[in-house]
Amino acid sequence: MSPPETRAPVRIGIIGGGLMGREIASAFARWFALDGFPVPARVTAVCDLQPALLEWFRNVPGIELLTTDHRALITSATVDVVYVAVPHHLHEALYVEVLEAGKDLLAEKPFGIDLDAARRIREAVRRTGRFVRVSSEFPFLPGAQRAYAAVRAGGFGRLLAVRSGYHHSSDLDPQKPINWKRQNLFCGLPGVMNDLGLHAAHLPLRLGWNPTSLFAELQKVYTTRPDGRGGQAPCDTWDNAVLHTRITVDGQPVPMALEMKRMAPTETNTWFFEALGTDAGVRYSTKEPKTLWHYRRGREQVWEKTDLGFGTPFKTITGPIFEPGFPDLLMQMWAAFLAERAGVLGDRFGCATVDEAVRSHELWAAALASQRDHQVVAC
Repeated sequence: MSPPETRAPVRIGIIGGGLMGREIASAFARWFALDGFPVPARVTAVCDLQPALLEWFRNVPGIELLTTDHRALITSATVDVVYVAVPHHLHEALYVEVLEAGKDLLAEKPFGIDLDAARRIREAVRRTGRFVRVSSEFPFLPGAQRAYAAVRAGGFGRLLAVRSGYHHSSDLDPQKPINWKRQNLFCGLPGVMNDLGLHAAHLPLRLGWNPTSLFAELQKVYTTRPDGRGGQAPCDTWDNAVLHTRITVDGQPVPMALEMKRMAPTETNTWFFEALGTDAGVRYSTKEPKTLWHYRRGREQVWEKTDLGFGTPFKTITGPIFEPGFPDLLMQMWAAFLAERAGVLGDRFGCATVDEAVRSHELWAAALASQRDHQVVAC
């Protein structure tokens, strides 16, 4: 492995200068906070259709290209890796263009607007041979990493149940104006599953917990929303989704619930994971970001909690007594992406793979069929 000073910086281009584009730029602006990380990187180019959004990026050191033309970015000699954060219906075309331009890609979820699109993108990945991973930040939390390690270490006895999900409540207000994520044309028929689903599925799929059947309970709550011009617009996406799935662990069937909700009262932005067995279990939620819960069975069943610090997969200058926030998770995810791209990830947790992203789409397609027919379906 080359020392940091001898490796050329990886040059990042961002398509989509909104919320996530700005977060990515801020993460790379403090890339030096990674302690001894072997892959230097910086943002060199940003594309957005709105010139006003591009103005913010003039504050970011090292940017060489600000453009409203995504083709100028993906063909630029100053870009090695592209991150795309645009509405879902644009994902497939942009992802394929990036790959065919010879760039590597960190793709936003969902991996295309539907299963067919995801499979076509995967074919483009195979055809071009580019390095591609998919964005999913929350498994890089210290608590999520500890829960993942606990499951891998075993000792749970026979696994009884798994629950993994992502909840927020931003759509509870019926007067919230319509946006593209609330319309099937732009978000896709899976609705909330496209928007939040990989958050719920990433860790279970990485653990090899691959559902063989499911029963879906999907909800559409408000069918219209204010259009911002004094009228109402159709709001036709699924708001909440609970998938009751069956997995097989050590030859035994185990129920696993995958939950994705935009209407979960009192939840601001909650990612959670729980696995319970006959002898032990683990539970973690961003509702209590510093707390990891372990269950163990003795004469009595006991839950024990551990107070967590800054135990991220990639070491930073931040002291162990502090706690991470979303910007730290974003940096950790990008560190995993660039480490794996450079062949130095080792045994650390990696970003969601192309196959995991496509598999998630297979689950969402099965969920739509289950909801339509109101029955258990194979997946």
